[in-house]
Amino acid sequence: MKKYCFTLLLVLLAVPVYGGMEDDPLLAKLMVDQLEYRFGDGDNPLVWDAQGWIGKDLNKLWIRSEGEYLHDRIDETELQLLYSRAIAPFWDAQIGWRGDLEPNPTRNWLALELEGLAPYFFDVEASVFLGENGRTAARLKLEYEFLFTQKLILVPEFEVNLYGKDDPAVGIGSGFSDMEAGLRLRYEIRREFAPYIGVNWLHLFGDTADYAAEEGNDMDTVQFLVGIRTWF
Repeated sequence: MKKYCFTLLLVLLAVPVYGGMEDDPLLAKLMVDQLEYRFGDGDNPLVWDAQGWIGKDLNKLWIRSEGEYLHDRIDETELQLLYSRAIAPFWDAQIGWRGDLEPNPTRNWLALELEGLAPYFFDVEASVFLGENGRTAARLKLEYEFLFTQKLILVPEFEVNLYGKDDPAVGIGSGFSDMEAGLRLRYEIRREFAPYIGVNWLHLFGDTADYAAEEGNDMDTVQFLVGIRTWF
């Protein structure tokens, strides 16, 4: 895996991309895309999805974190550390580490990702993960923004996860594991600060649903939410 990761990194560095500017300052950004309280039937978690980067026009170092806080503790958390390189206008290729830190036991992955803006302005994040002991996974995220006004914005989101083999220790089954869809309506008091409301639907498939049922959890949940989006 280390040899493969090093080879791919060299290929990305060799791709010729032109930034269009002579000046190339070092910049940084921190985005808390979702910080929300979900409520409805069942558990009512505090959920976060945040990311930050530092770098120049073509090359950046990314860090991502997402998870949920439930029952006075962190119930789920995923952390990613990625090298990102622009390979085309509006598109970045990324390689790095993904760590599933909660629930135990921890799982580590090599992350290979493609992120960018597809035709018709869809934000796309497509990922493949290679883990220990032959584990594999894939993820697809889609997002779109409907601007009712310059301040009022409706954001539908979709995410699906697939796994190559069962991992009963963390409650994950092979094949389609889960699908999540959300609808969030935010009001940008300032571009850097926007409260929002919305609804989120999560559905579990196959063995993942069976593992959840054994723990007394639902395979299909709909929750309302209220949250804040901010960036610096």
